[in-house]
Amino acid sequence: MSEVQWNRLTAAELRALAARDAVVVVPIGATEQHGPHLPTGVDDFLATEVCHRAAVLAAERTGVVVTPSIPTGLSEHHMAFGGTLTLSLPTLHALLRDICRSVIRVGFSRILIVNGHGGNMTALNALTTELTAELATPIAFASYFGAGREVVRQTLETQDGLMHACEGETSMMMAAHPGLIHEDQLAAAHGPRITLPAESTEPVYMAVPFDRITPSGVAGDARTASAEKGERMLAGCASALADIIVADPWAKQ
Repeated sequence: MSEVQWNRLTAAELRALAARDAVVVVPIGATEQHGPHLPTGVDDFLATEVCHRAAVLAAERTGVVVTPSIPTGLSEHHMAFGGTLTLSLPTLHALLRDICRSVIRVGFSRILIVNGHGGNMTALNALTTELTAELATPIAFASYFGAGREVVRQTLETQDGLMHACEGETSMMMAAHPGLIHEDQLAAAHGPRITLPAESTEPVYMAVPFDRITPSGVAGDARTASAEKGERMLAGCASALADIIVADPWAKQ
């Protein structure tokens, strides 16, 4: 199996991949509270897991490499719970600009930012446009749970899509990082259903701290989570993301 992780490859190997016009995948997540039963790194861990799986699948059909993840995103709405790290929007913009610029200077021209945190979605849509103009290189953006929306919807029993520290995220963590689950806290791991801001149909948007939405820090219901569901979603999201990589959306630019 070919190596797909940027930081496990030599500079010469990366230059060779750039010469093949390989795709560079940049995972971004968040470091924030995830209820009483999950660690703060969930969004980072899951985005990275899906990206690595997708790259292995796509590498059978095209050149692809995954950069080290960006573990911190826009999480101001979780700060009241503690345990959360957040960036400001200008900092996120600058960080992505510098990473993408570095990738381009190696010789790559196809970059896909892959998101694992609902709170990043609206900003990343806008920043992708900004980065494409600033760097004169087409940048693509996808959320892994958006790419795998159908398998997520078909797998979950208590909700239609991922929420927060919910059946879906807990199931995938059970499959990918079972040692980080606080199973003795699962009985308390439930809260109201929510709609991600980027998918809301409400006519007015206002910032609402997450502790006003759910005192447990959980949106959705983790009590029906299982490793089997998690593996199905991870595999399905990775397959969908691999298809996006191979389909070459940059060719349309």
